Amino acid sequence: MEERNKTLGEFIIEKQEEFKYSSGELSRLINSIRLAAKVVNYKVNKAGLVDIVGAFGEQNVQGEDQQKLDVYANETFMQTLINREIVCGIASEENDDFITIKGKDGLHNNKYVVLMDPLDGSSNIDVNVSVGTIFSVYRRVTPVGTPVTKEDFLQPGVNQVAAGYVIYGTSTMLVYTTGHGVNGFTLNPAIGTFYLSHPNMQFPKDGNIYSINEGNYVHFPQGVKDYIKYCQTEEGDRPYTSRYIGSLVSDIHRNMIKGGIYIYPTSSKSPKGKLRLLYECNPMAFIAEQAGGKASDGFNRIMEIQPTELHQRVPFFCGSGNMVDKANEFMQKY
Repeated sequence: MEERNKTLGEFIIEKQEEFKYSSGELSRLINSIRLAAKVVNYKVNKAGLVDIVGAFGEQNVQGEDQQKLDVYANETFMQTLINREIVCGIASEENDDFITIKGKDGLHNNKYVVLMDPLDGSSNIDVNVSVGTIFSVYRRVTPVGTPVTKEDFLQPGVNQVAAGYVIYGTSTMLVYTTGHGVNGFTLNPAIGTFYLSHPNMQFPKDGNIYSINEGNYVHFPQGVKDYIKYCQTEEGDRPYTSRYIGSLVSDIHRNMIKGGIYIYPTSSKSPKGKLRLLYECNPMAFIAEQAGGKASDGFNRIMEIQPTELHQRVPFFCGSGNMVDKANEFMQKY
């Protein structure tokens, strides 16, 4: 009889000894993200049936209209993490500032902070395009027992102990790494269990997909324009295929499976880029590198950038290693 796939819960227990500080908290943290993902998945799948779609009427700290489902996802992930008393602080793309969390004993003894984009690509909800959740986990740097400070969140990506994303699509998947490769789990909605469906995910070294919003071409730096022209030139295995969903999780997920590069560069409209270093780029860079891919800002490795503010934006080039190297080459000519 064929062995059934491991559940996410079984996988976490089995891999617990790989965690650098194996006292069970990181396992409980991933478990709580799994729980929140199931709750949000239920709401995302119901979004067309109930009045949870559409704008909430407020703007988030980025000046973007918050979707109702954004707010719901943010509250769900935050409450799940707070209730389980595993983290000492949370920073969310939806909130102006980080929050510090006490345990039931009134102390600040937990060791991990979580940074998250609770619902990435939410402007796509109304048109039934996949959206996702992105999360990033660090070990605090301030002394255990004291309230967290901004310093605990402003860590370079190389310090991440875990990162992952949930994609709410035709099937719902949770993909994550703790620095020992990348594994993907698919939700069986009938019984509410995630099963290991994509063990040891790897970016192909080369790919033939480039993902960028070409509508902004006129605003792009010259290096990006040159790289796009290179992708479109008929030579060797080119021209490449252009595929852009506009939902970061979906675009990266597809390119990891099929081989490709995702680019969100600076532009005259977004001089620092649009994606956030802490909530989107660092976790995706960690996943990409663990899957044999690369991530840069066109010049430097994303995970080595020292953050200076919670909502910092950076240009982002992420995907198959050889494609990222080639895009960097074009960027570095200018």
